[in-house]
This record gives sequence, structure tokens and C-alpha cells, in this order.
Amino acid sequence: MNPSIEDPPVGNRASGTLSRIVDVDALRAVALLLILVVNIAFFASGYSFQLIPDPAHDSWGDQAVRWLVELFLTMKAYLLFSFLFGYSFTLQLDSAARRGVDFAPRFRRRLAGLFVLGILHAVLLFQGDILTTYALLGLVLLAMRRVSVGTALRTAVLVTGGIGFVLALAAVGGTQLVTDPATALAAGQRSTEALQGGLGSVITEHVRQLPAMFGALLVQGPLALSAFLFGYAAGRRRLLTNVDGNRQLLRRVQQVGYPVGLAGAVIFAAGGGTANLTGLTAGVLTAPLLAAAYVATLLQFFQTDRGRRVVAVLAPAGRMSLSNYLGQSLLCVLVFTGVGLGLAGAVAPPVVVLIAVAIYGVQLVVSAAWMARFRYGPIEWLLRAWTEQRWPRLRAADPA
Repeated sequence: MNPSIEDPPVGNRASGTLSRIVDVDALRAVALLLILVVNIAFFASGYSFQLIPDPAHDSWGDQAVRWLVELFLTMKAYLLFSFLFGYSFTLQLDSAARRGVDFAPRFRRRLAGLFVLGILHAVLLFQGDILTTYALLGLVLLAMRRVSVGTALRTAVLVTGGIGFVLALAAVGGTQLVTDPATALAAGQRSTEALQGGLGSVITEHVRQLPAMFGALLVQGPLALSAFLFGYAAGRRRLLTNVDGNRQLLRRVQQVGYPVGLAGAVIFAAGGGTANLTGLTAGVLTAPLLAAAYVATLLQFFQTDRGRRVVAVLAPAGRMSLSNYLGQSLLCVLVFTGVGLGLAGAVAPPVVVLIAVAIYGVQLVVSAAWMARFRYGPIEWLLRAWTEQRWPRLRAADPA
């Protein structure tokens, strides 16, 4: 569930005075793909929100695809987005300081706009929305904007460890997340049928599922805050702007993150993903390490000649990540619900993943064409207008 939805002002890349970093844009674009591959399962079948697989798609191929998504992406994709949210927060702080702007009230307005967008998104398109959570946690990040890097890192570790400890206690106590599989199956079938209906049926189903999402956010929210703080610390150290100077640190992150993170991911996936508290505990404690290893690997790849070409393709999508995040939900609604093609419950997991890749490919093309003409994505522009209380320049060629 999304992205670091941030939109620092565009700097002058030619002069080297960057307030938007192209590698950050590319990382956001990667996160968009990963989060779509995870989220699209919740559009494709109503069983996903019940924490059980769709019984109509239970072949070894279906199981393998679900297992691989849980192994490599689930609980990792949104942490990458959250990390970038925290990193971009520091860019906005610095931009406001350079311009002599009072940052706090502007950022609060931005969060209020993000919250409203999140509510609309959850009701109309996807009840698994993360924007409202980001908006609320952003207030915590704002309150901590003057803490040291060490304090941010210690707080992030304590939050992650605390959530893991609580989940471990619940697992030891025998708590079950799916208490009655038969009831869950019936609920999954009812939800899938609702998604196959028209707009009224889809919205009603989204609203009905919202209380269950609040429970999921008791875990997801603190982990997102922890990732915010890791991103804040990385931003204060300018980690993403000085890759060459931090190669030793990045390699150390890979050396620790991959073995520990993948070991935890295996436990998580083998235990049934988020449906099993033991696996969930392992995921909570190790997913941040695997997500960090992904970031370290991508940053180093982006510095190569081939990596720079990849960055050029990805960056436009990352610059309009909020528009693309909401656009993904809209396209998935049109593909899977009765508002459009009505394919909910009818598509096997391997094909669902291929649909996600196709949607992402379309977004890369559209984003490149849009950003060649405009300074912001359409939703970014509206959010900036609300934040600044004026209509900002949209066309790239417009005079200042």
C-alpha cells in the first residue's frame, strides 16, 4: 500500500542544485511496481482480505506465485514507500528553510489534503488505502523534525521491536487471526460477489471492510512510522545523494539485510503470510532489513551506465507517484470489478501478476509523456494548490 507520497519542488538538475533527486524518483517508481503486485490480489479476489487463498485458484502454479509475492514483496513494498516518505520529508524541510517559508502549517495542510484523498480512495477505489495512515503518522514525523539522527534510529528500532514483541506474545498465547476457516471462506465468496457488482455494490463492500482494515493498521501503522524515521535519518545523512561515499555502508546493509531478511521472509511465507502470527512476527522483525537491502542494491545499480538508463525510464513515474498510486487503483477497479470488466474471482494469480506488470508498463509510458509537458502529476498539482493556497504553475514551459 503506497508510496512515499511526497512532492518536493523540482530543482535545477543541470546546475547540480537538486531539491528533487532523480534516484529518489526512480526508487519511488520501483516501489510503485512492487506495491501494485502486492495490492492487485485484493482487487482480483475478495478472499485476500479474509487472509485465505481463493479456493478456485489452488494449483501448484497459483500457490507458487502467491508464495513468491509473500516471500519477496509482502510487507517489504510499503516499507520502501514509507522510507521514501521520510526521506522526502527532509528534502521538504530543507527546501522550506532555503526559501524562508514556515514549514509546519504548510505540511499540516498537505497532510490534511492527503487524508481527504485517502478517505475518498478507501471508499471509492481500495479499502486497503495507506494515505490516511500516512497523513496521521506525518503529524508524528512533523513533531519529531528536530530530533537527532541517533534518536530517530533508536525510536525506529524500538517501535519495530515493540510490535514484534507484542505479536510474539500473541503467537505464544495461541491467538489465531483466522479463527474459523469456513466462515472466512463464506466471507471471501460474499466479498468476491460484491466486487463483481456495480459501483454501489463495490462501494458498499469497501465500507463494510474498513473496520477490518483498522485492525491491520495496528501493525502496518507503527511499521510505516518506523520506516519514516529510517528515511528521515537517511535524509539527514544525505545517504541517497552520496552513494559513492556510502558504498561500504550500503554493502554492509546488503550483507546483513539479505540473509536475515530472506530467512525471515521464508518463515513469513511458509507460515501463511499475514494469516499466521508466528510468520507475521518474523516478517515484522526482518522485513525492514530486506527492504533496506533492496534500496542498497538499487542505489548502487543506479550508478552504473545501465542503471542510469533505467533511472531515466523510471523517474517520470516516480515524480508523479501519488497520481500513479491512485491511478493503479482506478485501473484495477475497471479491470476486476463490475464497474468495468468484472474479472474478480475469475483470474488466476499468475495472470493477475501479468496484469499488474501491464498496468505498470502503461503508467511508465503515460508518466513520461505527461512529465515532458508538465511540472507535476495531476493529483500532485491539486495537492500542491491546496498546500500553497494558490494555483501553481503546471505546464513545464509556462513562465514563472
